[in-house]
Amino acid sequence: MKQPLALFLLAIATATALPAHAQLLPQAAQGKQPLDRIVAVVDEGVILQSELNEAVRSVQQQYANNPGQLPPMDVLQRQVLDRLILMKLQVQRADDQGIRVSDADVDQAVAAVAQQNHMTPEQLRAAVESEGGSFAAFRHQLSDQLIAQRLHDSVIRDQVTITDSEINNMLASPSYKAGEVHLAHIQVSLPAGASAADIKAAQDKATQAMDAIKGGMDFHAAAIRYSDAQDALEGGDLGWRRMDEIPPAFADAVGNMKPGDVSPAMRGPTGFHILKLVEQRQPSRQVVQEFHARQILIRPSELMTPEQAHQKAQDLYSRIVNKHEDFATLAKENSKDDTTANNGGDMGWFMQNDWGSTIAQHMGELKDDQVSQPFQSEAGWHILQRLGTRQSDRTDELSRNQARQAIGNRKAEQAYEDYLREMRSSAYVNILVPELRDPNEQQGKKSS
Repeated sequence: MKQPLALFLLAIATATALPAHAQLLPQAAQGKQPLDRIVAVVDEGVILQSELNEAVRSVQQQYANNPGQLPPMDVLQRQVLDRLILMKLQVQRADDQGIRVSDADVDQAVAAVAQQNHMTPEQLRAAVESEGGSFAAFRHQLSDQLIAQRLHDSVIRDQVTITDSEINNMLASPSYKAGEVHLAHIQVSLPAGASAADIKAAQDKATQAMDAIKGGMDFHAAAIRYSDAQDALEGGDLGWRRMDEIPPAFADAVGNMKPGDVSPAMRGPTGFHILKLVEQRQPSRQVVQEFHARQILIRPSELMTPEQAHQKAQDLYSRIVNKHEDFATLAKENSKDDTTANNGGDMGWFMQNDWGSTIAQHMGELKDDQVSQPFQSEAGWHILQRLGTRQSDRTDELSRNQARQAIGNRKAEQAYEDYLREMRSSAYVNILVPELRDPNEQQGKKSS
C-alpha cells in the first residue's frame, strides 16, 4: 500500500506549496531540521526551506528504487521549487478572487485519498507520519490542490465553448480516424514576451536534452532532468490521446513516427517540445453491455428519519417479493426519484455506471427479473429490479462524447497554460538562495 501513497505524495510535491503559516516550523524543534529559512518570496507570500525539503523528499521517496533517474540535487531542487512557486501563485490568485475551501472539503479529500490507497483516514495519517511527513502539512497540501482546481475551473468556465460544428468537423477529420497515441514529452518553456536571449537559452536546453537522448539517456529520465512541464517529474508521460487532441503543429510529426521514435525539438507557442511515441492503437467499434431496470427510491426527509426510510424500503421489498404486488404501481405511489417514479420506476436502457457506482455494483450482482434487497446510497434507500441486458453498438454516441471531451480538454489545457504563463511572468518572485536560482531568470522583478 505504500506505493500508491508515494505516488500521491509525488503529485503533491510537484504541484503544491504550503501556505507560509504551514505547520512545518516546529520540525526544527523536533530535530528534523536545524534551522528554517525563507528560500523564495512570491508576491505577498513566502516559501520556506522546510516546504522545499518536504517536497524534494517526497520525490526522492517516489524514485527510491530508481534514484539514477533523478537529476542532480541542485536541478531537482530548482524544478520542485518552480512548481511550489506556481502553486503558491495559484493559491494567492484564488484568494484574491474569493475562492475558498472548507475543512469539510479537505476532510472529504482526505477520505478519498485514503480510499484510493485502501486505507481508513486514520491509517492514512499513520502512513504519512511513518514516512516522516506532517499530517497537518498534508492537509494544507490537499487544500491547496482543491483551491487550484477551483481556480482552474473558474478560469476556463467562460473561455471554453464547444459547438456541434466543431464536433462534426473533428469526427470527419483524418486525424480523428487515425486512432490514439500514447505520448511522452519534454517541454522547455518560454516566458510570456520572451526575449531573443530567452529563446536562445531555451533552444540550447532543448538541444542538450536531444543530445542526451541520442547519447543513450532514457526519455523518462531526460524528461525529469530537462522538462519544465508540470508532469516532468512523472517522466513527461501524457498518456493516451487521440490524434485530433494533439496540436496541429505537432500532429504531422507524430503521424510519421513509429512506436519508440523521438521527434526533433519543435518550436511551439509556449516553448520547445520533444515528443516520444510510446504506443499507438487504432479505433474500434464500441459495443457495450446495457441494462434495463427499474427502481424505487425512498429518501429520508424532515418527516422521515433514516431509520424510518430503511424500514419503509424493507416493507416495500416484502410486498414485492412475498406478496407479489406490482413493482411499477408501488414505484408510482412511493418512489421519490423524480426522473423515474411516474414511469413506474423504469430507468430505461443504460450502461452499468450511468447511475453511479453503488447502483452499478448491485446491478451487476442481479439476474434478469431479480429484485434486490434494499440498499443505501447517498440519495437514500433503493430497491432495484433488473429487467434485462443487451449488447449495444454505441460507437457513434460515444465518439461524439469523446470528441466533445477532446475539444474541451484541448481548449481548457491551452487556456489555463496561457493563464499560468501570464501569471508567472507578471508575478514578483525573488529566490533568496543563490544556488536555487535559474541562471537565465532575473530575480525580484515583474515581467511585462
